[in-house]
Amino acid sequence: MENYKHILLAVDFFEQDEIVVNRAKSLADAYQAKLSLIHVVDSLPITDAGYGTEIPFNLDLTAELMAAAKARLANLAAKLDVPESGRWLEIGSPKLEIIRVAEESNVDLIVVGSHGRHGLALLLGSTANGVLHRAKCDVLAVRLQND
Repeated sequence: MENYKHILLAVDFFEQDEIVVNRAKSLADAYQAKLSLIHVVDSLPITDAGYGTEIPFNLDLTAELMAAAKARLANLAAKLDVPESGRWLEIGSPKLEIIRVAEESNVDLIVVGSHGRHGLALLLGSTANGVLHRAKCDVLAVRLQND
């Protein structure tokens, strides 16, 4: 088996991200591999404010989400010593963007967290599951505890 040379860590900035981050960092250190980061802001089409909340039309929610994600990604990159050239902040479908970046960047391992959901949560789709079944490289789905 060849050693991994480029590991892509997909982060979602939820409370258990540290487990996934530590696993990816350990693998990168063990294999002396390049570690890159990706965060994808899921597209959030807001078409109707009929859910009981009023959303001002001048509020650019996507820009706010992107700015917050950019700051968090920069902080994580600084902790892991990942240069700007090894960071991606994308918008769209998380599973598709993770796979696209992995292919374009010659990644040979994607590390992503997985909650192992069942039933309705599984039917709604899981980023880890989508990446696992579509990626052309190895995928490590780090099991996270369900709350």
